Amino acid sequence: MIVNNVFSSNMAEPTLLERLDGIEGRFEEISTLITDPAVIADMKRYVRLSKEYKDLERLVGATRRYKQYLDEIEESKELLAAESDPEMREMAREQLDAASEALPVLEEEIKLMLIPADPEDSKNAILEIRGGTGGDEAAIFAGDLCKMYMKYCESRGWNVAVTSASEGAAGGFKEVVLSVTGEGVYGILKYESGVHRVQRVPATETQGRVHTSAATVAVLPEAEAFDVEINEGEIKWDTFRSGGAGGQNVNKVESGVRLRYMWKNPNTGVAEEILIECTETRDQPKNKERALSRLRTFIYDKEHQKYLDDIASRRKTLVSTGDRSAKIRTYNYPQGRITDHRINYTIYNLQAFVDGDIQDVIDHLIIAENAEKLKASEL
Repeated sequence: MIVNNVFSSNMAEPTLLERLDGIEGRFEEISTLITDPAVIADMKRYVRLSKEYKDLERLVGATRRYKQYLDEIEESKELLAAESDPEMREMAREQLDAASEALPVLEEEIKLMLIPADPEDSKNAILEIRGGTGGDEAAIFAGDLCKMYMKYCESRGWNVAVTSASEGAAGGFKEVVLSVTGEGVYGILKYESGVHRVQRVPATETQGRVHTSAATVAVLPEAEAFDVEINEGEIKWDTFRSGGAGGQNVNKVESGVRLRYMWKNPNTGVAEEILIECTETRDQPKNKERALSRLRTFIYDKEHQKYLDDIASRRKTLVSTGDRSAKIRTYNYPQGRITDHRINYTIYNLQAFVDGDIQDVIDHLIIAENAEKLKASEL
């Protein structure tokens, strides 16, 4: 019987309750703190506590349901032991079966909630796509990936903006950078970091031969203003006229901006000049704002690389290490097949996939990583 497993499984149930002990108290403490004017005035602390409150709110709700199921199981067992009335016994049996069935499902959910989440998961993301080996075809494939992600983000209700792009000679992009904003963006898109390989007959191929090309995808958590310390007084700004489509305004108005900033790399101790250009809007102040955002993200990524490496080595998962050199997925056009090599998962809906229907594969990656997290945890 399920209920016996719950109560007699080598201290599993007491261990879980011990882990849950004190969570409601911490939740009430934070509820008070986020209304304190002194905390509200400290924006960094307020944002951190607000996020913790939101995370604990789900866990506290699940904890209360978990304890309720335990109470219902105990009450039903006592009633069955003491009651002789058939109707009362039937009611107790139904309650016992329902609670016993729901308890282990909720227990697994709670175990996942108890595993510390990646603090970056709730952030917006910078998505960088670059054509790799394969020349013109690699750039075309990078363009296809860009369209795929833009359609996927649109289906999720996220906002996407192209912050920089270098077009390929035959189409697509040598490099394109997207800024994606929305709820939980990085925690979902992070699974896309790595090398994407395509097998197909390129548009540039005259003899119908199948070629193999590749593009790399890097997903970075977008840095917030208070994550990175930047002395804006030391930034050197240049303005210039943007090129490309857009009519006379683009050619006559200096809306493009170029940012230069000297930064000491904490890993090498060497001062480096960072150069960022931004031309995507006709509004110079907006381009400056976007250039600053990209500067923060660049520095944040560099300064937190050791943190990311530590996380990757600690959880020892192949699912979302963020390794940008690992081949993660193959898009085989002749067979209409997509294969994700991290979890050896293959599907045969390639056209729908490249049209943005990628959620199924991401869901399988999340499930695989959660299974690894549970296996590695003490629970």
